Amino acid sequence: MPGMAANPSIFDGIKLPEASFETHTLEWFLPEKGMSLADYAQKMCEKIKHEAPVLIGVSFGGMLVQEMAKVIPTKKVIAVSCVKTSDELPKRMLFAKYTKVHKLLPTGLVNNVELLAKYAFGETVTKRLDLYEKYLSVRDKGYIDWAIDQIVNWKQTEPPKNLIHIHGEKDAVFPIANIADCITVKNGTHTMIIHRARWFNENLPTIILE
Repeated sequence: MPGMAANPSIFDGIKLPEASFETHTLEWFLPEKGMSLADYAQKMCEKIKHEAPVLIGVSFGGMLVQEMAKVIPTKKVIAVSCVKTSDELPKRMLFAKYTKVHKLLPTGLVNNVELLAKYAFGETVTKRLDLYEKYLSVRDKGYIDWAIDQIVNWKQTEPPKNLIHIHGEKDAVFPIANIADCITVKNGTHTMIIHRARWFNENLPTIILE
């Protein structure tokens, strides 16, 4: 499951051995009015046809797969560049939760790729905009407003028992200072699923199977 506003092309660099793994990607759909993240997870689970899958989610997609694991049995849940509980959210997001300041964000400008990259990846992007244009294709204002609201208001206190958390030490969206119990990727940023695909290709098979 890709991160907020992103499509499965962020996984293009991930190549797991076909003899051992069958890979399926999930995509964001537009939420219905008033839909909670738990409701959204329930609906997303309808797209899964295999029993006890390994769910891998990036950033907001990592939150979603943790919610999905409350609906269906899973072999393992792997959250990348994500948080496991609301306690791991950075202070600015907790501040937004109580002040509702996130509702003032200019999300109507979602077709501005630089702005969308700032929201979704926490990075200021000035080069290779065409690449980010490709990754960030979910441009619906209603979806972006909903996603930001679900992130800042996430209430999880206990992560799934079978969760593995992979986090970059230079993640600007969810600083590692707030994160406990994770596999740390040296120099990994919030977009390491794209830029450090080699690390994932070398390590994911073992993480999934062990």
